[in-house]
Amino acid sequence: MIDFSQSNTRSNLMRAFAGECQSRQRYYQSALIAQKQNFIGIERLFRFTAEQEERHAMVFYHLLKDVAGQEVEIAAGYPADVFSDLQQLLDAAVRDEDKEHSVIYPDFARIADDEGFSDAAGKFRAVGDIENSHRERFSYYAELMRSGMLFRSDSSQEVWICLNCGHIHVGSEPPVHCPVCNVPQGYFIREKEAAFTR
Repeated sequence: MIDFSQSNTRSNLMRAFAGECQSRQRYYQSALIAQKQNFIGIERLFRFTAEQEERHAMVFYHLLKDVAGQEVEIAAGYPADVFSDLQQLLDAAVRDEDKEHSVIYPDFARIADDEGFSDAAGKFRAVGDIENSHRERFSYYAELMRSGMLFRSDSSQEVWICLNCGHIHVGSEPPVHCPVCNVPQGYFIREKEAAFTR
């Protein structure tokens, strides 16, 4: 095993920490854009994922404890997904998550294994798998938006839930405004996509 302070794994952990921090902030900014446009389901999707990215950052940060007090210089490229269009934000998230899952974290894990840092390698692999679930989540909503099916279903028995008051509506589309709390349609998601439902 090589000295951790001289390893590529040390640099990759810092790159991963920085990347996850930036992902968290990009998704938080995307959530604010969705909120302003009254797409509250999409806002919550971005916030939910942003919180997970923050936890990933902390996983990598804690693995840097052996170089505490040192400065770790890194050179890396990060996406500048500064869009105001929700479709573009969702598509960019799909692309970014796919790159982390299929290229970045597998490469970091291989290097960590080669250098003898199996704990770091395992964390890179585990987080990479989670990033794939993020990709799938963003891809699902990106396709719903692209196909015009975000607030439409082929089933007249689709169950929708208002994220503001919890009103349940059954039909091929949620109401334009919630009949209980009067918020716009953007607060509705399919009940099966909501947390803590049956």
